[in-house]
Amino acid sequence: MDLNIIAGALMIAFAALGAAIGNGNLFGKYIEGIARQPEAQGKLFSQTMILFGLIEALPIIGVALGILLIFGVIG
Repeated sequence: MDLNIIAGALMIAFAALGAAIGNGNLFGKYIEGIARQPEAQGKLFSQTMILFGLIEALPIIGVALGILLIFGVIG
């Protein structure tokens, strides 16, 4: 079995796992913040969406590199 396929699969798996953990923490704290201070919902929502985009950027890069490894473009 080619090691590039294993490396690509691991990159995709850990990218998905990292995004899931990060998003879970982010939205959990968002809901906790709204529960504590409901009048700050608008400000919290905009900050949450900005952070959501930043959290999702790295897993997308990881998945892209994993696919490139699997198909032998790099490595």
